[in-house]
Amino acid sequence: MNNTEVDQLLSDENAHLDKLHKIVRETLAAEELIIHNLVNPPLEVLTQGQKLSDRVARFGGSWRFIILFGFVLTGWIIFNVVAMGHYQFDPYPFILMNLILSCIAALQAPIIMMSQNRQEEKDRKQSENDYMINLKAEMQIRSLNR
Repeated sequence: MNNTEVDQLLSDENAHLDKLHKIVRETLAAEELIIHNLVNPPLEVLTQGQKLSDRVARFGGSWRFIILFGFVLTGWIIFNVVAMGHYQFDPYPFILMNLILSCIAALQAPIIMMSQNRQEEKDRKQSENDYMINLKAEMQIRSLNR
């Protein structure tokens, strides 16, 4: 990183902090509670894709999925080792099973990432609210000490 990039990042961060400070000053002047946004957060409108990614992430990261998938893989392997002739659809080294596992991993990973990114955005907003509440409390304490 060169100096201009660092200066730009610092400038962006300072602008963001100035915005948060302005919100705190306005709530102090209006004697409102910042915590109102935490108690009554705006309703989050999710698209069908976001709802699906949350469900996939919830199921894909559960013990139920791990145990169920373990049984399916074990059954697949046992059947293809024991089966004879044309019943054996994926003989050792289980190339079809590897292909299916790769496809599941390739699809599941970005879906889980979408869900995690949205959760990260919620966490960032929560930390901003915490910062504003702490800043307002500090400003009130300073004014009481004067």
